[in-house]
Amino acid sequence: MSVTIRHYQVGDAQGIAELFNRHHDNPNPVAGGITPGEVVRELADRDTAAFLVAVDDGRVVGTFGLFNSTGRRSARAGELIADMFFVAPAYRNGVLTGRLFTEAVEWMMRSGCLVLRLTVNPANTVAFRLYRRVGCVSVGRTTPGEDGNVELHNYIPLVLRSVAADLGDEARSALREVTSFATLVAARDDDLRSDVRLADGARTVHYRLLLGDFRLTASVDVDRGAVREAAVGHPDGTTRPLRLTEPPYRVRAPRRAAPHRFAAGGAVCDVDGDDATVRVWHEGHHGPVFTSTWPGCQANGPSGWREGEPRDLDIVRVAGGVRITERCGEDEVVGTITLDGGVLRQDFAFTTPPGRIFQTVGLRQGVFVHADGRRHPLGLGIGVRDASEVVAASESVPAGGELAWLGSSTEIRMPVSEPVRLVHSALVERGLERGADGVARLRTVLRPATAPAAPTAATAATRAALRTPPRAGGPRRLELDAAAAGVTRWTEGATKVLRSPHPRARSFGCNPLWSAGMWVTREKQRYHRSAGLGWGVRSAAEWEEKHPLALYCPHARTGWEITAPGDTTEPLRVDVRTPRVEDEDEEGAEAVLWITPTPRGRPPSCSSRPEHGGRWPPRDSGRCGPPPPWSACPTAAGWTAGPHPDPAASGRSPSAPLRPASSSAACPRRAGGTPGACPYTTNPPSDPLPPTATKGNRPT
Repeated sequence: MSVTIRHYQVGDAQGIAELFNRHHDNPNPVAGGITPGEVVRELADRDTAAFLVAVDDGRVVGTFGLFNSTGRRSARAGELIADMFFVAPAYRNGVLTGRLFTEAVEWMMRSGCLVLRLTVNPANTVAFRLYRRVGCVSVGRTTPGEDGNVELHNYIPLVLRSVAADLGDEARSALREVTSFATLVAARDDDLRSDVRLADGARTVHYRLLLGDFRLTASVDVDRGAVREAAVGHPDGTTRPLRLTEPPYRVRAPRRAAPHRFAAGGAVCDVDGDDATVRVWHEGHHGPVFTSTWPGCQANGPSGWREGEPRDLDIVRVAGGVRITERCGEDEVVGTITLDGGVLRQDFAFTTPPGRIFQTVGLRQGVFVHADGRRHPLGLGIGVRDASEVVAASESVPAGGELAWLGSSTEIRMPVSEPVRLVHSALVERGLERGADGVARLRTVLRPATAPAAPTAATAATRAALRTPPRAGGPRRLELDAAAAGVTRWTEGATKVLRSPHPRARSFGCNPLWSAGMWVTREKQRYHRSAGLGWGVRSAAEWEEKHPLALYCPHARTGWEITAPGDTTEPLRVDVRTPRVEDEDEEGAEAVLWITPTPRGRPPSCSSRPEHGGRWPPRDSGRCGPPPPWSACPTAAGWTAGPHPDPAASGRSPSAPLRPASSSAACPRRAGGTPGACPYTTNPPSDPLPPTATKGNRPT
């Protein structure tokens, strides 16, 4: 096979779409596949810096993209985000993967972009090890967020450009002979941990590069995006410090400005002082019910619903809200954000068309009503396909209708008078179109929910169908293992209720360290913008067995205990005790009980909102979206393992989002949010399925 690597050309979109649609393990999955037109639009929307294609006999067999934005995230100055990196399976055992990566990085160095960012599912050990071998380091979270990925950075182009002028002829000659980054970088381990070290108060990462007989060492300040110090070791054993060349850009550091906050009625709105993200809280709901990004003053400027670039903003108070001004040379965008009478008003005036606006609905329980009247339970991939990996594949909504999200305590309604695309059922991209007066106006209605309708006969019938007749008696057996940090065995008679790989640990979904069938972790808030709720990757901290059905982690000061009644028709109760976390942005702000039930039947589908007949089939991507009002996975033992909160418990009840690809349920609750324990129950098959009720709070 003779494979050519070249830059994207008009006409490649067909081959790229066919490659991604042919292989379900591609890094940008969209249910139903993507079209060539969507590929073309995606590359334009991402402000693509470079896109490499590997071609064999006219057929696209590999791709590597370098982008300024992915929709989800945006790059800082001097950075590019690597994505859509994919090689057809028949070509993975050769050198094509390394060639694509090396050519992409060499192009970056020539172009002046010197830091490469990428994301990877840590449970994909082959890809994770590859990135580590070519010098990618972890400078942020070391566990996957809600998207299922961790982010890695590669600073080698920055290091090489910073020292090139003073490296010396012999060392430069040795560098030119390097054919692969895998041979350039001294070996790093494959552990999922941070590579950051503090040096004089700065967050740094260290590199040791092998240039033939020369050794190059360097320390990089990850927040400044610059090399702090470097030295070259010569074959004779001597070491010489190197003069550094500053990068041709300046990284704008966040100012950590306090948000601008205002309120009206039962809603509270705050505007981020760094990137102008708008978040709205509403009475009766935990976390923001609505989030809107700032468009920026450049049409293809960086923007992302998970992360925005720090900006130079002028924010002033006006009646009912704030006015935000951003200037980029001669371009300017002015946004006036107000909250009045249950309506969030966003008015924009601009000199040239600004960037993209992404808006996220934070309701985790409820119903989505499409503009054409279709109703679906809130959940990723239900009713509206998830196009978050290829935003150009989003569903366009015709003007003149209305989108609605109906929760238990809050309703959100969005009149569609401007271009709107549904990325998924809780994420929209809204366009800005000027009116006759030159102002583009967006309106979003937030108000208390109306009383729910009485259950219909169909609802009752569906609920009854989800019940299972009482099972035959049999001994109940539960085993906890401190080394596995959880329940490794739960059987009812001869039937396994939970799945567990014990005594081994293996990858499962986006969790590379799955070792038990029920366990507890501390995660970031489920509504945390850049991370969201994770995938239950347990820390390296050790757990102690307090008694046969109780575990405690001294490092996290977290304990949990199971109460298992002798009567096997009674539910199990799990009490989780954690210290209070005052800053909800901190790691560990939520305590999460994870369960991997043994599915009953095939495929292991999970029920949601029976009155709508909704189903949650497993998805290839395995990502989790807003959970339905209550969720239940029928297990092999007939138990409903989605666990249901104890109605007698005080404080906010936990919700139960599902990870469909891995048939697991996560039951989050704010750490230390209420005195005493955070109780959960799992119901035996003869019990009815109670809806979960969520009590909320407003920001403090």
